[in-house]
This record gives sequence, structure tokens and C-alpha cells, in this order.
Amino acid sequence: MIVKRRVLPGLPLSLGITLVYAAIIIVLPLIALVFKAASLGPADYWRIISSDRAVASYVVTISCAFVATVFNLVFGLALAWVLVRYRFPGRRIIDALVDLPFALPTAVAGISLTTLFAVNGWFGGPLSALGIKVAYTPLGIMIAMAFTSLPFVVRTVQPVLEELDPTLEEAAQTLGGSDLSIFARVVLPLLTPALLAGVSLSFARSLGEFGAIIFIAGNQPFETEITALLAFIRLEEYDYPASAAIASVMLIAAFVMLAVTNLLQARALRYTVRN
Repeated sequence: MIVKRRVLPGLPLSLGITLVYAAIIIVLPLIALVFKAASLGPADYWRIISSDRAVASYVVTISCAFVATVFNLVFGLALAWVLVRYRFPGRRIIDALVDLPFALPTAVAGISLTTLFAVNGWFGGPLSALGIKVAYTPLGIMIAMAFTSLPFVVRTVQPVLEELDPTLEEAAQTLGGSDLSIFARVVLPLLTPALLAGVSLSFARSLGEFGAIIFIAGNQPFETEITALLAFIRLEEYDYPASAAIASVMLIAAFVMLAVTNLLQARALRYTVRN
């Protein structure tokens, strides 16, 4: 008699542990946030999230996160391409440095970036001489966001690049395709689902980043104040409902972004399989 083994031995126990962990670490904090925000009446909730200062913080956060994500899309794809397709001295060091933002405390990253890009810093001094100010401007926020979220794009695209079948590119070359056309018509469609995943994670991390930004941003209302900082300020003022209301806006934005990204990923995957 052949005994059919389960794919995952001990599934009930492991599934139970997973669900308990998810409930305590993920679901309960979100429920607490929603209930705290719901303690406000509709009028008060709308007044808080639509105030001029809150709207300005949304604009700063979303615009800076968008620019940082576009930069990570281009630079992260190029970096992943170089790490996979080329062998050169120092490659392993660069590959290890990609994960540095994961290991480095965000506050340390913020202090380091502020030191580098201040007017008297190594990078800030020459840039200041050219009339470009980075620290305590939206540009500094973008750099901090790009620094902390770059690994998401690289590490999402890199394994897909490593698994690409080289015969596809070779076949395109035999048909007379140029390097640019091969990349655009053969490689890029296969990378699109991974790129969308990496970009969505990068954008979400940028929206929620706090420690690396507050040191380099200057934190001036209506200019360089991000939404996470405004929620923290309300928390320090013991205005918990207002803090929860502001945080709920970013939570809704994150859920909408993830839903749209999953839809685009599914469509890109169907297109790749069909073609």
C-alpha cells in the first residue's frame, strides 16, 4: 500500500501558527488604526484629512515617492542588469552593498545622507556651488526615499534576469534584431511582472519611510513635511484620533496602489504567456 505524503507535513500546525502571527502582527494593528480613526465623526475625519497642512504633506510625500520610484526603476534595472550580465572586479562588493539599506538603521541612513548633502558636505558643497541645494529640500527627501527603497527593485528583477532563457535573445539576434529592439521586445516583456512588483514595493516603502527622511527633510510644514511626520506630530500631541485619521489616508493609498499593481501584474503575466 502506497501512503501519499502531504506536500507540507504538519500543515494544520504551521497554518495555525501563521494565522496567529498574521493576526497579532498585521491584522490587529490595522484594526486598531481603523477603529481609532472611526472614533471621529465623518465631519471631523474629513476636516482633519483635508486640512491644508495634511494635503500639503500628501503632495510632498506622493510626489517625492513617485520621483524616487522612477529613479529606482531606471537605475535599479540597470544595476540588476550589470550584476547579472557582466563579471568585473568588485562585483560581489557592489552586490552586497545593494542590501545595505536593509541592514542600516534608517535613522543612521538619514544622518549620513544629511552629512553628505549638507552645504558643507562632500556632495552638498560642490552641488551648492552649482546652485543646487539638497539637504532640507524636497530633493533631499527624494534621495532618502530612493536610497532606502532601491533594493526592492534590484532584488526583484535580479533573479528573473538570471533565469531568462538565453536562446530567446539568440534567436532574436539571428533574425536581425538590434540590441535595443531585443531588449524592448524580448527581454522587457518578460521582466515586466517583476518590475511592477519591485516598483510597487519601492513606492510603498517610500510612502512609509520616516527615519531616513526626517533628518534631511528640514520638516517645514507645506514645504518638506511628509505625512508620516505629521501623523507622528499629532501622536506627540496626544491627538490619537487625528494621528490615526492621517495614517489611514496613507493606508488606503497603499491598498489602492497594491490592488492596481496586482491587476497590472496579472495582465502583464497573461500577455507574456500568450505571446
